[in-house]
Amino acid sequence: MGGATGSKRVPRAVREQQMLDAGVRAFARSGYQNASMDDIAELAGVSKPLVYLYLNSKDELFTACIRREAAALVTAIRAAVERDAPADRQLWSGLSGFFAHTAEHPDGWTLLHVQARTQGRSFAREVVAMRAEIVEFVTQLIGAAARERARGGARARTLAGTEVSGLALALVGAAESLADWTADGRAGGPSAKEAAATLMNFAWAGLGNLLQGQGWSPERVG
Repeated sequence: MGGATGSKRVPRAVREQQMLDAGVRAFARSGYQNASMDDIAELAGVSKPLVYLYLNSKDELFTACIRREAAALVTAIRAAVERDAPADRQLWSGLSGFFAHTAEHPDGWTLLHVQARTQGRSFAREVVAMRAEIVEFVTQLIGAAARERARGGARARTLAGTEVSGLALALVGAAESLADWTADGRAGGPSAKEAAATLMNFAWAGLGNLLQGQGWSPERVG
């Protein structure tokens, strides 16, 4: 009786977050198919009927977990960017924010990058939408960086829109791969700042070469 009374005093919003916390942990560590609602209820410290009352089904709980983690990642990236800083600093701070968040929330990253992508089209669409938002944001950052660097060099050229979009897609894909490494926690793996620096050096040097007309082409081989 005392436990039931105590549970009623917890606000619904707080209780839902506890359930989502438990869901993220269970889905990331056991996989969608193996994570049971019993396990999730136990991790959340509530009854299984209460989980169903709040979140209706395992599918809806999984979707809610994906949406929460996706929104948190996008928010972390945007919040990390130093808005009034030079373009290179903005790109660096955004990358740092991405790697810091994925390293601090490895279960959330596993949920987004592994589980959600492999459990059906409806779940994968949630991640696709998140990724598209991140790519659009990175495209804006790279575009601003290219314009800033072009203004600083007499021989600098203007990048085509397809070049900026392609660089953004490549940068996001590379960041995702490195995040798997940093979030894994294996000994010898890079820290979040080391991963961001590695990718920033790769991207910034390449951007500079493109702006100076020194991009690689197959005609130069051999």
